[in-house]
Amino acid sequence: MPGIDIKALSASPPVCGMLSDILVEVVANGGSVSFMHPLDPAMARAFWDKSLAAAARGERVVLGAWDGEVIVGTVTLLLDCPPNQPHRAEIAKLMTRLSHRGRGIAAALMRAAEVLAASRGRTLLVLDTATEDGAAALYEGLGYTLAGEIPDYALKPHGGLTGTLIYWKRIGDGH
Repeated sequence: MPGIDIKALSASPPVCGMLSDILVEVVANGGSVSFMHPLDPAMARAFWDKSLAAAARGERVVLGAWDGEVIVGTVTLLLDCPPNQPHRAEIAKLMTRLSHRGRGIAAALMRAAEVLAASRGRTLLVLDTATEDGAAALYEGLGYTLAGEIPDYALKPHGGLTGTLIYWKRIGDGH
């Protein structure tokens, strides 16, 4: 994708600040990513500080999509699974800035996460998305299979309950 560079992120004040801005923006616009609106920027920063510390320990990889000097999207690959699940990983916190939506950034982030997971010997990816206003069409377009729906799973960022859709995909040698 022209002008967009996807790479693993590590903690630094500018990176944490840009990730926090994306998280606050996504939640303010109804994105169901575990937080409620209004999201205090300090809470967003604390989340990313913790997430990037886990990445430094090898428990996850936080990927960022860069447009020049600015992070415009992110996805997290959770690698810290129980001992009986060394073959799988989980996709979490796929987010794209509103200004950059519709350009294929989310799909590129997902493909990069899949390649990274396969390179780590993972053969199964799982993820969930909100039933209402989630990214089901994106995931299905990328070959993820719907396992089922759990009703009333979480609160939407502006209130009210929504279900969650659980998806899976075989990758690498499990493909």
